[in-house]
Amino acid sequence: MKSTSDSVPAVRLVNSPDGTSNFEIGRIPTLKQMNTTAFWISTTTEEWEKEVHTAPRKQYVVTLKGKIRFKVSNGSTFLIEPGIILLAEDVEGEGHSWKIEEGEQWERLYIPMTDNADDFFIQDSE
Repeated sequence: MKSTSDSVPAVRLVNSPDGTSNFEIGRIPTLKQMNTTAFWISTTTEEWEKEVHTAPRKQYVVTLKGKIRFKVSNGSTFLIEPGIILLAEDVEGEGHSWKIEEGEQWERLYIPMTDNADDFFIQDSE
């Protein structure tokens, strides 16, 4: 995954109809005004984040520092690092887990999506 002049790489966590979590590889177009309400920065990990969990809300997660390995219900994994946007949209069901693969801490921005907002995610062709 690499950036182009008109998009940046992205991975979207989603719920499957059977309640499991899965992910899609794609991109987000540049220069789109996203419907968000606020953002905050985190460098800590809360206890509930250390276990399998759902996203607490639909949100963009922008990694500033660190490489993070995410795992979904079927055991498949993907890597998030600076330059790849995570769309956490698996707000129900089994959820996902993650671990720091490189670095001492994960520095990230959380940017919640407003209700019913377009996430602008474009899934790559398979």
